[in-house]
Amino acid sequence: MSIFNSELIKIIEDKDTLKSIATVSRDGIPHVVYKQSLHIEEDMVVFYDLIQSSQVNKNLVNSIWFNGKVAISILAKDKRNFLITGRPVKSVTAGKNFENIYSKLQDKKGKEVELSAIWYIEPITIREETYETRRKEEQEKYPYIRHLDLI
Repeated sequence: MSIFNSELIKIIEDKDTLKSIATVSRDGIPHVVYKQSLHIEEDMVVFYDLIQSSQVNKNLVNSIWFNGKVAISILAKDKRNFLITGRPVKSVTAGKNFENIYSKLQDKKGKEVELSAIWYIEPITIREETYETRRKEEQEKYPYIRHLDLI
């Protein structure tokens, strides 16, 4: 069974959805960037990195070597927010699939575009972070932990 439901896949694939990826450098410094090239393929989050020397690429290399994790934040048009935590498991930098994606990106952008790597991130957890959803979950999980002025 897929970790992604059809509704979340539709949200992630929507061009108007805001998508960010948070990685950590080998020195422990967080790095968050907005990337519209994040999408879903066969239960994996796939990210096209367009710059060879980008900080996110360096951090993903570090994560794949040392079993690190990444966080992906999704903000839908309707303001629902989702958090995906995952682990980079594969990077593709050559081959037929790489060349096909590279050609599609060239056609789509209408200008010269570089493709550094295709990153595959295995999702570990997915959680809706929208305020109302989280508040309801917390109230159900911890019914006795409330501000005194709300009782």
